[in-house]
This record gives sequence, structure tokens and C-alpha cells, in this order.
Amino acid sequence: MSQIAASAVIHPMAVVEDGAVIGENVRIGPFCRVGSRVTLKDGVELVSNAVVTGLTEIGAGTKIHPMAVIGGVSQSLHEAGEDSTLVVGENCTMREGVTMNCGTVGGGGITRVGDNCLFLANSHVAHDCILGNDIILSNNVMLAGHVHVGDKAILSGGCAVHQFTRIGRQAFIGGLSAVAYDVIPYGMLNGNPGILGGLNVVGMSRAGIERSVIHQVRRAFKQIFESEGSARTNAAAIRDEYLDCAPVIEILDFIAAESDRALSSPNRGKN
Repeated sequence: MSQIAASAVIHPMAVVEDGAVIGENVRIGPFCRVGSRVTLKDGVELVSNAVVTGLTEIGAGTKIHPMAVIGGVSQSLHEAGEDSTLVVGENCTMREGVTMNCGTVGGGGITRVGDNCLFLANSHVAHDCILGNDIILSNNVMLAGHVHVGDKAILSGGCAVHQFTRIGRQAFIGGLSAVAYDVIPYGMLNGNPGILGGLNVVGMSRAGIERSVIHQVRRAFKQIFESEGSARTNAAAIRDEYLDCAPVIEILDFIAAESDRALSSPNRGKN
């Protein structure tokens, strides 16, 4: 049997399958379908014509708009119907036509979305993606499988992200960009192929990062990407110089970490 809180409001033309867990003050509009293994935490709202299925948990206060399909099986060619999960955090918004898939056993078994994220119309989060908090995916953004996106990153309309790519915290991806390689924290990438054009200085300033710190990050960016040698070698060489600058160390750690993808740079993709 379903566990439905007394304060939940479920439209008579919605379908809630036996086994679903429905929290306090949840609102489920007409023509919605909630699967038997779904948990909707307190205050979740399904406006209408939305589907939440699979082994899926939706965090408190999240709002899902019409035609969204959340928790569907992965589109991986290796999908074999094994149990896998989608976990969405609190106070997220999924606009019309958003799709999010559960994970795959081979990829860790879970797709995870943090808190306070905004997904505009027809954006897609594929299997085994891991998203942080306060992220914006604009209309028609496409994340392939196993993509990791850091807190406060903004992905503009129509951009596509290659599988296994990492996008660092507070990075900005321009509209219609093709993201084939990792993007450093605070990086700004545009184009097809995507080129790392510099730093998201406006975003850093809006986040309250002091101007003196931003100047340090800009200087480190030049040392990493404009000096002789590889970006990884250059990043390792300047670490001791920036031990007191957390944003630079974050970038250096990102570059040093193991990854399935190469690193986006100002030169990669140019003829």
C-alpha cells in the first residue's frame, strides 16, 4: 500500500501506484503518474501531466511541471533492467519536458541532483550524472551519462556535454556550446568545439569573491594556460605560490584529479 500523508492533495485524475510514499503537503495535479517505488518528500508539487517513476526520491519543495519524465530507465546501450536510483534534492524546479534518468549498475547505480537547481524546458540529465547545488540548466541543455557538474554552474541554452565530462564549480557554458572536455571551476567556455575563453569573472563577483582574489585567479589562469608546457605541469608548478588562495587551489586540484576526459583550454579545438 502507498504511504500518503493526510495533508497531501491528489487530483482524482492522477495515478499514484501502490507503494509510493507521499509526504506532507504534496500536491499532485491532474494526469500525473507516480510510480510504486517513488518517494515524494514534503511540499513537492507535480503541476500536471508529469511522470515520476523508477526508484526515485524527490526532495522537499521541488516543483515538477507538465510533460517532465523523472526517473526513467537509462538510455545506455548497456541497460539491462537492474535496480538503480535517481535522487533529487530540495527546492529544485523542473520545467516543461525535462527528463532525468536513473543510474546504471556499471556507473555506480545512482543519478544524483543537489538542492536549489533549476532545469528549464526540455533539458536532459542522463544516467549516472552527479550534480551539485544551485545549478542552472537552460532550455534544451543535454548532459550525457556520467557527467559531473559543480555547484552554481550555469549551462546556457542548447549546449551539449560529452559523457564523463566534469564541469567545475561556478563555471559558465555559453549557448549551443559543445563541451567535450573538462571545464575548470570558474571557467567560461563557448563554441563548437568548446574553447575555454577565460574566467567567469561576473559570476565570481556576484558570489562575493573579493576583487583582489579574482586578480589572483586571473594571474594563475595565465600561468596555467599561457606558459610553456602542459596545463597540468604548469598547475603543479604554481601550487606553493597560491596556498592562501582557495579558488586557485580549487582549480589546481581539479586539474590534478584523475579524469576520463582531457582538459578544455584556450587553444584546444582551434586550427
